[in-house]
Amino acid sequence: MRPIHWLAVLPFLGLIVGPFFVDQVTPFIFGLPLLLAWIVAWVVLTAVVMAVIYRFDAAARGGES
Repeated sequence: MRPIHWLAVLPFLGLIVGPFFVDQVTPFIFGLPLLLAWIVAWVVLTAVVMAVIYRFDAAARGGES
């Protein structure tokens, strides 16, 4: 496993472990409760992280193995 692939752990931690720390309703972000905003943000960040992994992993684009 290449070091760049370890970035894929971040969305897992953000979506599985993170809600235990942001389990609040009172602060609203764009009209969403904090927990829901946290989940939506991590869905978007997951796409960003996967794009970064794809960009820097030559094997995924048919380059070196």
